[in-house]
Amino acid sequence: MNFKPSIEIPEVTLHDGLRVPVMGLGTFSLRGARGVRSIVHAIHAGYRLLDSAYNYENEGTVGEAVRRSGVPREQLIIASKLPGRYHDYDKALIAIQESLYRANLDYYDLYLIHWPNPNQGRYVEAWRALIDAQKWGLVRSIGVSNFLPEHIERLVQETGVKPSINQIELHPYFNQEAQRNWHREHGIQTQSWSPLGRAISLLEDETIRDIAKRHNRTPSQIVLRWHVQIGSIPIPRSSSSARQMENLAIFDFTLDEEDMRRISALTRPDGRLKNQDPAVYEEF
Repeated sequence: MNFKPSIEIPEVTLHDGLRVPVMGLGTFSLRGARGVRSIVHAIHAGYRLLDSAYNYENEGTVGEAVRRSGVPREQLIIASKLPGRYHDYDKALIAIQESLYRANLDYYDLYLIHWPNPNQGRYVEAWRALIDAQKWGLVRSIGVSNFLPEHIERLVQETGVKPSINQIELHPYFNQEAQRNWHREHGIQTQSWSPLGRAISLLEDETIRDIAKRHNRTPSQIVLRWHVQIGSIPIPRSSSSARQMENLAIFDFTLDEEDMRRISALTRPDGRLKNQDPAVYEEF
């Protein structure tokens, strides 16, 4: 069988040596038979990074799609995330194993702590579990999601191990420039969740639409290209095969400096979509 995808996505290398595509597929809400079909199509289209989470309740769907796709496991980068209720060393290790059993996988390529839950203050315990899971071969690379610099600094101070990646809310209305710069200085890869701003109003934005018209592209393609050019890995979610293909078709054009400046200037102080500030937000 020919496993060459219709579109090949460039890759970046994380500080621990894992190579990951510069764009992935978000799988939130993709469940059951319909979800399997959507993810299989995405894999055949060229997606090689699949992002899931324990709390998405679809790790089994992702694993089934991987098996049905016919693409060798080693050609895929599969990620999941640890929920806040398991910020305990022993519970975290069991949760990681359960994640693998649900997906019927031998290992995850990426495993992240989903939120720091700083009011609970137990994310270092969870991190120690991820460190050991990596040593034991359950996970190839470990990272975090929604962590602020002070949370990451604590991880490093107390364990000596730096996350390979931090998945954060990032879109033109909340461009996270300061955090992205901090990641770059510390060798941590930025990844964008809700890269299209959940399409609430971003794709109707006059600036985005103007740039899209000049490049003869769709607004979503312009936004995703912006993510790639600022050095972040977007993980747009789509169940539509046509939209999946559209989102992938961004590697044959480039935004110029003025385009990038105009898009980045759309950021807002209150740009978070649901006021999920990692300094106070708790997720279990």
